[in-house]
Amino acid sequence: MLGPQVGIYTATHPLDPKERASGIEFAKPIRIGNNCWIGGHATLNPGITLGNNVVVASGSVVTKSFGDNVVIGGNPARIIREIK
Repeated sequence: MLGPQVGIYTATHPLDPKERASGIEFAKPIRIGNNCWIGGHATLNPGITLGNNVVVASGSVVTKSFGDNVVIGGNPARIIREIK
């Protein structure tokens, strides 16, 4: 389930200034597990994976991957609690 205005961004660019100036862009996949709930205005950055049953709090910025059965939130997102 996705709340309103969730951003799922796969496009990225090199960190090296010369490469970036050349205009090179590429994409990194985002994987979202089963039964996830992503709150409104959350941002998912390139290359992350969310496990099964993950809840992402509204307004969170997800910059790294998380495993199953957790509630995450914040900027950058971190584990708030586990789901039993």
